[in-house]
Amino acid sequence: MEQHRAVVVGAGIGGLTAAVALHRRGWRVTVLERAADLTPVGAGIALAPNAQRALDVIGLGDRVRALSAWQGDGGMRTPSGRWLARTDAKAAAERFGGPLVLLHRATLVEILTSALPEGVVRTGVTAAVTDPGDEHRPARLTVTGPGSAAPGELEAELVLGADGIRSATRGALFPDHPGPRYSGATTWRVVVPAPGRPFAPHETWGAGRLWGSQPLKDGRVYAYAMATAPAGAHAPDGEKAELLRLFGDWRHPVPELLAGVEPDRILRHDVHHLPDPLPAFHRGRVALLGDAAHAMMPSLGQGGNQAVEDAVVLAHHAGAAAGFAPGRALAAYTADRLPRTTAIVRKAARTGALTLLAARPAVALRSAAVSAVSRFGPGLALRGFDGICDWRPPVDAPSHGARPA
Repeated sequence: MEQHRAVVVGAGIGGLTAAVALHRRGWRVTVLERAADLTPVGAGIALAPNAQRALDVIGLGDRVRALSAWQGDGGMRTPSGRWLARTDAKAAAERFGGPLVLLHRATLVEILTSALPEGVVRTGVTAAVTDPGDEHRPARLTVTGPGSAAPGELEAELVLGADGIRSATRGALFPDHPGPRYSGATTWRVVVPAPGRPFAPHETWGAGRLWGSQPLKDGRVYAYAMATAPAGAHAPDGEKAELLRLFGDWRHPVPELLAGVEPDRILRHDVHHLPDPLPAFHRGRVALLGDAAHAMMPSLGQGGNQAVEDAVVLAHHAGAAAGFAPGRALAAYTADRLPRTTAIVRKAARTGALTLLAARPAVALRSAAVSAVSRFGPGLALRGFDGICDWRPPVDAPSHGARPA
């Protein structure tokens, strides 16, 4: 009997995780990626215990942890270097069932693609849903581009739209949805050599600006910054000059890290999110996941984590290819994921607004509040991640030899 086909549109972290999860359940999977190759952006990703447990389901959690830096004690500071709060990595791991780990996105992409058969991922392909299908007919897509072996129409029993914040798949399913909205902030991300002097992992919160520095296992540092800015703005003299203007006088290790930045390796992106939830994460035989379904501000560090959760939950409800019932399976996926991710999108927006306070009295009040909370110990500060980082995947998802969650 011929295997059912699942087509994943988009080869980001969520799309690749979904492809692995479905492949392990017996689906014949094809991943279509618009980009010419899978070379990831030069940035790191933090995987919280919730995403690691999802990766355990597909047998990849241990490999991810082995290749990651486990976040140590650090905290939150002011630009002058004064600590507002200290984080306790051991307390966080005990509360949420594991550590936060950091790795380069290229490493995670390699782990995921290595778990797929050769030829599953096709790059240089543009795919568009033309018919979402229903219980009795397959979904249909048009495919074009140099990576499409046979340009034209493609049919599949299941289609996953993992095509990001500007998702064409989302637009095809829900054309009346207002789509992404600019958050008022832009971000910069770099991976740079470690400075000569040691430092603790930290986030530094200033007036309308934020800087974070997180060591990676290979000795480099993943640094990220965020600041309020008009949509579409770019520095006329280059992004490194802009970062030096915004953060160059902040305390160690910020100036040292900036000195090591290669100007052509800086990634700048305006932050868009989906504050208006979709009516559902599916229509017909097509489902959305990751940023296509629930793009959020990066202030909780959960964007990629929620995409990994989506992928494993979707595969759980899809089940074995031979028994797939699209109406029931995808409705269950929406019921599981829409309320959870809507709440996290809203919480990320609130946290982002707090992070980017710019008026001096508001910044002073924020610093005092953070310091006050920290004096009650790590439990009170960590409480904000209850219900997020302690999430566990569906209990009857197949483990395929993975470590129990």
